[in-house]
Amino acid sequence: MKNPSSVSLLQMLCELWVHVDQGRRLQLAGLCLLMLLSTLAELISLGAVFPFLGALAAPEKLFFDPRLEPSIRALGLVNPNQLLLPLTLFFCIAVTLSAGTRMALLWVQTRVSFAIGADLGVKAYRNTMYQPYSVHVARNSAEVIAGIMNKVGLLVFISIQPVLNLISTGLLLCAITTLLLVVEPLITASVFTGFGLCYLLISRLCKPQLLQDGVRITEGQNHLLKSLQEGLGGIRDILIGGTQEVYLKVFRDTDLKLRRSSANIIIISSLPRFVMEAFATVLIAVIAFFMVYRSQGFQEAIPVLGALALGGQRLLPLLQQIYSSLTAMQGGKAVFADSLALLSQSMPTERIDHGVVPLPFKHEIALRDVKFRYAERAPWILSGINLEIKRGSRIGLIGVTGSGKSTLIDILLGLMPPSEGALTVDNITIDDSNSRSWQSRITHVPQSIFLIDANIAENIAFGTPRDKIDLVRVKVAAERAQLASSIEKWPEGYLTMVGERGIRLSGGQRQRIGIARAIYKEADVLVFDEATSALDSETESAVINAIKSLDKGLTIVVIAHRPSALKDCDKIIEISNGIITRSGSYRQFYDS
Repeated sequence: MKNPSSVSLLQMLCELWVHVDQGRRLQLAGLCLLMLLSTLAELISLGAVFPFLGALAAPEKLFFDPRLEPSIRALGLVNPNQLLLPLTLFFCIAVTLSAGTRMALLWVQTRVSFAIGADLGVKAYRNTMYQPYSVHVARNSAEVIAGIMNKVGLLVFISIQPVLNLISTGLLLCAITTLLLVVEPLITASVFTGFGLCYLLISRLCKPQLLQDGVRITEGQNHLLKSLQEGLGGIRDILIGGTQEVYLKVFRDTDLKLRRSSANIIIISSLPRFVMEAFATVLIAVIAFFMVYRSQGFQEAIPVLGALALGGQRLLPLLQQIYSSLTAMQGGKAVFADSLALLSQSMPTERIDHGVVPLPFKHEIALRDVKFRYAERAPWILSGINLEIKRGSRIGLIGVTGSGKSTLIDILLGLMPPSEGALTVDNITIDDSNSRSWQSRITHVPQSIFLIDANIAENIAFGTPRDKIDLVRVKVAAERAQLASSIEKWPEGYLTMVGERGIRLSGGQRQRIGIARAIYKEADVLVFDEATSALDSETESAVINAIKSLDKGLTIVVIAHRPSALKDCDKIIEISNGIITRSGSYRQFYDS
């Protein structure tokens, strides 16, 4: 995240503009036209005050005004008292039109700003989802989730709406001030300058506190989500250990700081209004006194005082709205910076699935002199792996924890590119340009199967839209994974809900859903990564039998610690300290 205090709001807004698509920019252009129309309507309604109050106070003076003579003649008016009705109607129509355009502006402005917010949220999520696996493993998921769910969503309130408010209120403020300057230049200039200086002074004094509170809010959101994830994710152990209060205290302390900072921003943005309202009321009273005293009468002062009062009633909320918008943007700079970081992630276009054509695989997968490390000066995880996997073979991988097995599998799956050497399929090197084509051929069954809170069919056809799931194919996959007999005994069959993270299923059932998912994908290569290590021996045996019954034409790679999971492998390879130390048949490893 960039340091918010080192970047101006204008720079951040310019960066945000890059992420607004062309269609939304056209909508914003139309919105600006509506702002001009609303400003014109407001100006007409304010200008209508002068003749209306003049007709009430001194109709004779207005009737003989040469500027109104053409209009009076056109209306056929012969008496000064006849001015009151048409001017009252004109004033009422002008005020109604002004209110109507303001309501239309509010509706359009709100809809457009939230639509842009939705676009930005989708873009941040999309850019995040398409990042390489190496980026994902280096991140804290709580911070990313908080960024997409909360921070990008807040862009509507801390940047888009405030900017639109600044434009619309700025136009209106300029128009009203210009009109009042024409009526009473000295008083208007003095009042407007005084109000502006007061708001500027308050803004300068509060800026450090707003920045500090903004940083606390963005950090608090990350910590709050992390606390929730850890507390609910480990609820089983927490209930057994009775450690609820530990997690509650972390949540309480973090949430309290976040709420205090949010309250500070609201208070700072709202407080000046009350001071300014009192100041404006006193000021109008003083102006009224001097105008009446100077003009030796109240009648001549009424139109000017009415216009100033109505103008002040319009100006004060506008000034407060400008101040509140600037305060919201200043207080949200830290959140703004985090959101821009998510939106500015480089989009690897080669990862976008535009009808991927599966990579041909007829002969062998090979790792040639593969080395891997996470950074230039980091230690080597793999130190020169040479391995050939023939199509249709079953390969077992063994090795102690930290030997490099998981990294090797990540490279095989096309998730991590080798630092040196190459992964090839039928002598075609796998890189960023064709990794999606290779991944359409391969699937992964991990130790802990990721299940969504949906039904059995949706979990087997994972990643397929609900309306495009082929139920016949789902049933075939379940049968081949030796799961169909269990599913068909349940009242709702394939529509049975699995619960969050598959909590309603046994460990063996979850693993067989993983196998069925791989079969549904119709992959040619299946990688079982410790897929049976968490199961008891009886359940493991059932899952192994399910794997054993799979099509002999499938290429299977099995990572396991237990020898029982490797009995049907054609070759077993042992990895230690990032190199292959030995290879051979099951008998050579376990029966010798």
